[in-house]
Amino acid sequence: MKRTLKTSARSNRPEKSGNHTPASNSWFSKKPNRNRRETRAGKSLHPIEDPINERGIQLNKFLSNAGIASRRKCEELIEEGLVTVNNKVVHQSGYRVQKNDVVKFKGTKVGFAKKQYVLLNKPKDFITTTSDEQGRKTVMELIKHASTERLYPVGRLDRNTTGLLLFTNDGELAQKLTHPAKKVKKVYEVTLNKKVEEEDMQAIAKGVELEDGIAVVDDIAYAADKNVVGIELHMGKNRIVRRIFEKLGYDVIKLDRVLYAGLTKKNLPRGRWRLLTEKEVLALKHFG
Repeated sequence: MKRTLKTSARSNRPEKSGNHTPASNSWFSKKPNRNRRETRAGKSLHPIEDPINERGIQLNKFLSNAGIASRRKCEELIEEGLVTVNNKVVHQSGYRVQKNDVVKFKGTKVGFAKKQYVLLNKPKDFITTTSDEQGRKTVMELIKHASTERLYPVGRLDRNTTGLLLFTNDGELAQKLTHPAKKVKKVYEVTLNKKVEEEDMQAIAKGVELEDGIAVVDDIAYAADKNVVGIELHMGKNRIVRRIFEKLGYDVIKLDRVLYAGLTKKNLPRGRWRLLTEKEVLALKHFG
């Protein structure tokens, strides 16, 4: 489908200063992007964490670096008594792990893991979870050969939503990308059951009031056909894009995330995954 935009409805809210995620092949390519960083094919980045220094490392950071979960989630796991150091339960996240300490999570020894970063072009009918009691297909099945490390999805996509989904065992980066304050840029291609009226485009640009507050978008534009639009936003509320259009009387036929934090679907077919390049990982780490 063409990426040439016929009509654009921009928000009339004043722009805020701050960092912007680098993006290539964006829906909204007409906007200058002085922070744009090009990425080229290269070697994937699999660094091993630096060894523990003389002061040690905080327990929650140790667990996060090992790919257990984000630092914040690791704090909860520690408080629940699921972590031991040298066979003693530790409840303090600030406990400093030393080089010769033996850390276990739920009885299993934890060590430093290679950081892995995998990008998937998610197809329909897969749910974003690490396991499902109902036996439904999960996104983990699609990347099971991507890494020997334990990976987790960063954020989520609905079962019927397709497009970019990032996986990693880098808990610190995952927390950074999902934190609302970082305003990670996401662009979706939305196919509706009918043409979107110009006044509705303007309404979305200004903000649509939903049951949990006003849905704020950063940009919206028509594609080649007026029943297909591109929408850019950084909000991470559940089903936010679908709810915006449903509120205005439209049915979402297809919803595809075409850009996430500067990453695109270029050369990545539906249902396939790839490792991020070193440049892409560095761009994510320096985001925000």
